[in-house]
Amino acid sequence: MVEWFDDLKIGMRFKSAAVTVSKDDIIRFAREYDPQPFHLDEEAARKTVFKGLAASGWHTAAIAMRLATECRPFGPHPLLGAGVDDLRWLKPVRPGDTLHLEGEVIELVPSRSKPQGVARVRWTLYDQHGEAVYTFIPIAIVPTRPK
Repeated sequence: MVEWFDDLKIGMRFKSAAVTVSKDDIIRFAREYDPQPFHLDEEAARKTVFKGLAASGWHTAAIAMRLATECRPFGPHPLLGAGVDDLRWLKPVRPGDTLHLEGEVIELVPSRSKPQGVARVRWTLYDQHGEAVYTFIPIAIVPTRPK
């Protein structure tokens, strides 16, 4: 089990449980955070490039964050970040989609001056068909084992 930066290895993998996104979830998030017609109204959404109701990309990001947190890739430590690289929305998330998150450790850089390291995990959110809908690579700060 991972407890510290020192326990992480390149190639380590994580996989979350699945969550199903409902029409009500999509509309509720959009009303509060991204009130655009293709996130709020099915009829209006059909007339857009999405050709139907689609979750906000930020809703998709929030779901991925929740799933990453539940994976506990850094053991008892919170997911503390210094930024995100390569954030991409690849495919719209629709009502009824069931999503899960998979991650792979791709880089580990210990700090020379602080009791921590930077871990980069390539996360991919997949739908029920195994198709990638979202990817991101956070720059995570993870404590090292106390000396």
